[in-house]
Amino acid sequence: MKVQAKARFIRISPRKTRLLVNLIRGMEIEEARAQLKVSQKLAAKPVLKCLNSAVANAQNNFNQDVSKYKVVEAFVDEGPTIARFRPRAHGRAAAIRKRVSHITIAVGDDVNEVAKAPEVAKEEKPAAKKVEKKTAKKAVKKSGEAGSGSAGKTKKVTTEEVAPEASEKETTTK
Repeated sequence: MKVQAKARFIRISPRKTRLLVNLIRGMEIEEARAQLKVSQKLAAKPVLKCLNSAVANAQNNFNQDVSKYKVVEAFVDEGPTIARFRPRAHGRAAAIRKRVSHITIAVGDDVNEVAKAPEVAKEEKPAAKKVEKKTAKKAVKKSGEAGSGSAGKTKKVTTEEVAPEASEKETTTK
């Protein structure tokens, strides 16, 4: 059986709270409590309080033996965002978003009930093609053709046009 507890409107960012909630998901109750007690995160206190509340709900409301219970479900939803404004340069104002969390923790004894965090599937994108890019200006400078009239067009330059071999050069000896 799954028994849950909710802690709503906790003034800690959901992103920071999820770090701890993801840590205790699937753990046994005592192990999760020990993990939260030694954690130095600010969100550890409200998450521990919600966990203890879920265990108390199972004991008092449903008369369950919680000795073998695990955290079968744990997630954090985002609550309403409180907007504040901070003065900035030139008379402007920048918005400050104060985020709120809703923590939900469910405990139970069934091992098959443990829900893991959803995995996001990544699509594979094809690799970008390599394209030779040489502007006409570079090609004209390298080949020595000053007035060819291809100022805005792209021209592919070969190594023979750029650097003629030494055997083709005429050498004069006196």
